[in-house]
Amino acid sequence: MTDIPSFDTIRLDVADQVATITLNRPERLNSMPPAMADDIRAALDWMGVLGARALLITGEGRGFCSGADLAGDRSASAVGGGANSRKALRNHYNPMLLALANLDIPVVTAVNGPAAGVGCSFALSGDFTIAGKSAYFLQAFVNIGLVPDGGSSWLLPRLIGLPRATQMMMLGEKISSEQAAEWGMVYKCVEDAELMAEARALAVRLASGPTVSLGTMRKILRAGLSQSYSDTLDAEAMGQFVAGNSADAMEGILAFQQKRKADFKGA
Repeated sequence: MTDIPSFDTIRLDVADQVATITLNRPERLNSMPPAMADDIRAALDWMGVLGARALLITGEGRGFCSGADLAGDRSASAVGGGANSRKALRNHYNPMLLALANLDIPVVTAVNGPAAGVGCSFALSGDFTIAGKSAYFLQAFVNIGLVPDGGSSWLLPRLIGLPRATQMMMLGEKISSEQAAEWGMVYKCVEDAELMAEARALAVRLASGPTVSLGTMRKILRAGLSQSYSDTLDAEAMGQFVAGNSADAMEGILAFQQKRKADFKGA
């Protein structure tokens, strides 16, 4: 059995073919310095090695992620201004977010408290975002004279439309988890006590599904947000070729013919 690596700012666990990344700086509401972005990026590289077929992301303690670490080393922070900000985003945060978007397995985020700044973008980067009732989402950048990062300017208009995205970014006001659910920004809002059980049950359900199909699906969906209709039709045709040649597709068809539940193996 492969040993699970350890990291300074996060925990990585695997059970039932579900990998769980827990942001682990609870004393700072899991604020994300560049080192945490690097740890997450490194952990994502282990998904295949560990046999994970779904990924669950959450935060330790009272918060999901309160954003970049304003009290940390500003020379390495996304809020250091000028060249420092650009360097931190390009070298640390953006590669992590792109790696998350390009994963071959579905991602569930369990938002257990504040998700602010880059933490808001990160929370909404899952395929399914489940939020506890005490959670909230905040585009805090305008409050300190900055502009949104972490992909928010691309993500939020597509999730909730331009007027609501503009509201979040230019007014810098908290959006409750219940409001986020009403807007369609998150998959579901649940009682705090039920959050991890709900999120884990969903991750286990996804992990037992046809992994090749789900991984291909998530990439086609995201690419389709910026492609033409004809390009998306082509992507679907290629995706169908990839998924259709998987063992799970053959099992799914056989199970359908035999009128039984399919037993997907993730291959």
